[in-house]
Amino acid sequence: MENDAPHCEYMHVHAEALDKINNVMPDEDLLIDLAELFKVFGDSTRIKILTALSSGELCVCDMSKLVGMTVSAVSHQLKILRGAKLVSCRREGKTVFYSLADSHVTTIIKQGLEHVNE
Repeated sequence: MENDAPHCEYMHVHAEALDKINNVMPDEDLLIDLAELFKVFGDSTRIKILTALSSGELCVCDMSKLVGMTVSAVSHQLKILRGAKLVSCRREGKTVFYSLADSHVTTIIKQGLEHVNE
């Protein structure tokens, strides 16, 4: 039976192109860290929380109401987002307010929305 997969009859490596790419390619550990970061974005609840926080800081109770989940469930998601350095928090009395960690997170959310709306 013949394999229908495309193949190269004549193998030719484009060394100049590969050298150029290898000079800018991050090392394997960094690529693994990037893949782990993107896994965090793979949950629609976390995306909803990040999108809400792109409009300004919120406390857990506000986010709980917004996403329709318990405070405990939202807190669990926030722990994951904090661990990925996507959100930060500040305390005001007994209330903890969460916000996006930096402008990079805002850019990721904005560009992701632009991409899916194309």
